[in-house]
Amino acid sequence: MYNKRIPLEDLPHEETKVWTCRDENCKGWIRDNFAFEHVPSCPLCHSAMVSSVKRLPSVANSSKGQKTR
Repeated sequence: MYNKRIPLEDLPHEETKVWTCRDENCKGWIRDNFAFEHVPSCPLCHSAMVSSVKRLPSVANSSKGQKTR
């Protein structure tokens, strides 16, 4: 029981700002607080990305390498 995983349904979800790829054939997206640039390019196809919102599980980002607001 030490490796018990928490089901995704039990994690708190919140409205999260994300960047999604503009290319309709690409499924790339990234959380805004994990992006390294103010307007990132898609890590999969290198197309431009557009800002949007998704309902995702809460994730804290403690890294200092991400962009500053």
